[in-house]
Amino acid sequence: MSEDAPPPSFYTFEIAGAPSEPRSTVAEVSDAVKGATQAIRQAIETGKKPGMPLSVLSNIAREAPLGSLLIAFLLGVVVARRRGAHSHSG
Repeated sequence: MSEDAPPPSFYTFEIAGAPSEPRSTVAEVSDAVKGATQAIRQAIETGKKPGMPLSVLSNIAREAPLGSLLIAFLLGVVVARRRGAHSHSG
């Protein structure tokens, strides 16, 4: 090996003659994920405005954390029982 040659880079994964389409597919998927993330972030911000459901839930959880935990647990039990009943009735 020649000492003038640069060391191989671990950041480049190009293969001679490989099509460049996978990069554009990755870029499209990346853009789609970014768009979905922004939409979710906007929905959360909208839900946090005063009077909106996330704001109300946040206030309830802040004022009565144990009560909120109890309600969440009971809702989980109800959902689990319904799913269990549906899976056994077939």
